[in-house]
Amino acid sequence: MAVVDGDSGRVIATLPIGGGVDGIAFDPATALAFASNGEGTVTVVREDSPEKFTLVGNVPTKPGAKTIALDGATHRLYLSTAQYGPPPLPTAENPKPRPSVLPGTFEILVLER
Repeated sequence: MAVVDGDSGRVIATLPIGGGVDGIAFDPATALAFASNGEGTVTVVREDSPEKFTLVGNVPTKPGAKTIALDGATHRLYLSTAQYGPPPLPTAENPKPRPSVLPGTFEILVLER
């Protein structure tokens, strides 16, 4: 994760996060930033000051839960995921096919303190 000053473009901090990141959220009330990772974790980073950010840790979720939404009123995180079947065989048109979602397995994960 790179924390960047939006005005100057200066990189303030870089922190390790999980693989397959798809989304981020920042809760100004708690000064926590969240990166949802397809490998099955949410990385939590705390803003200690405008110039200092600290890795809090990784919260286990489920593989594929990489789309994230934050409810600022309740401070809950919502992530979507499902179970996946095997990917189709690669083709010239699609050399890196993605696995398909297994029917009836879609779910929303809710994270809260």
